[in-house]
Amino acid sequence: MAVDLLLGLQWGDEGKGKIVDVLTKDYDIIARFQGGPNAGHTLEFDGIKHVLRTIPSGIFHKESVNVIGNGVVIDPVVFVKELEGLDKFKIDYKKTLIVSRKAHIIIPTHRLLDAASETSKGKAKIGSTLKGIGPTYMDKTGRNGIRIGDLELENWKEKYRALANKHESMISFYDVAIEYDLEELEKEFFAAVEKLKELQFIDSEEYLNSAIKEGQTILAEGAQGSLLDIDFGTYPFVTSSNTTAAGACTGLGIAPNKVKEVYGIFKAYTTRVGSGPFPTELFDEVGLKMAKIGNEFGAVTGRPRRCGWLDLIALKYAVQVNGVTQLMMMKGDVLSGFKTINVCTAYKYKGEIINHFPYNIEPENVTPVYTELKGWNEDLTGMTEASQLPQALNDYIEFLEKELEVPIKIVSVGPDRTQTIHR
Repeated sequence: MAVDLLLGLQWGDEGKGKIVDVLTKDYDIIARFQGGPNAGHTLEFDGIKHVLRTIPSGIFHKESVNVIGNGVVIDPVVFVKELEGLDKFKIDYKKTLIVSRKAHIIIPTHRLLDAASETSKGKAKIGSTLKGIGPTYMDKTGRNGIRIGDLELENWKEKYRALANKHESMISFYDVAIEYDLEELEKEFFAAVEKLKELQFIDSEEYLNSAIKEGQTILAEGAQGSLLDIDFGTYPFVTSSNTTAAGACTGLGIAPNKVKEVYGIFKAYTTRVGSGPFPTELFDEVGLKMAKIGNEFGAVTGRPRRCGWLDLIALKYAVQVNGVTQLMMMKGDVLSGFKTINVCTAYKYKGEIINHFPYNIEPENVTPVYTELKGWNEDLTGMTEASQLPQALNDYIEFLEKELEVPIKIVSVGPDRTQTIHR
């Protein structure tokens, strides 16, 4: 069998967790391929809201196996708190959750380095979540990192000590005051590691390729969004991993020719958390209304999300880079009540009209060019069939399909897994 991918096409927060949860019944294995605890995937069902950071979003389905791939970075402290959050739901995660030996570990001094680096930047900060993600990926590429498989070695604490000492010396180079009690942080860290070691560690590339040969179905789950990709995102305001389709191959150890469907998820409008350019950002009452209705606050950080109209230039770019075969539009219900809806269909870039995503989208270079569409007033949240959708929304969807040249197969009309319309 082939592997299907599920990716965010904007700056994250598109609603990937919900869709993975909706699709899991069709897959034997859900595999997370990159990112770390800076990403929060929100799932809502039976009146309960769940936020997962590292654990794949299929964990609430007893029949599925959940794999944390080699491309993920794991903070044992955060991870164990996630596991403890699952205990009250009586989920047998020791049976259904397995971890790649090649996944890298976030140690306490990674978070301290992150804080020191971000603080030192002052106004030039990139909006890091301060979870230690960047420093961990830096150690990975610098060949200094500690991996899950190292926990099975007798000398792993010696490796840890050497890396932590190196980090402390690096922190001292920053001209900022970072107060911390490493002994206390390490106490919590080592306790969490012992809990983590109760799970099954695997050679994930062998496991997944064997599963493919055996005909099992696999859904690869990405974190963050395509515009945060380290190579193709709005650099330097990006994350430290490949959030695009290519990242699934390197983050799981599967070949490109094993990929079949690429599900691309986007909001009916656009949001962004933290710093970085955002051409369609709204600073008026319309933007505030979007944020309020959409409850636009980060699932992990709690930070308010910046809101704006849908940017089709950026979305086309993400569809192209990922080879998206099916689209899923989230939060269509949030746009109910707007008399007119704007869609960015071109950029005025350095005085010229362009239709592609340029190297630099800073506000001094880019002005969005909008196409105005008719809005709708109907409450979508109770709708269950595509035939119930208002005509103006159908016109909006058809306009987007024509522009993107990819079908929109799912429209989400609310946060619950039941509020999902298949087209």
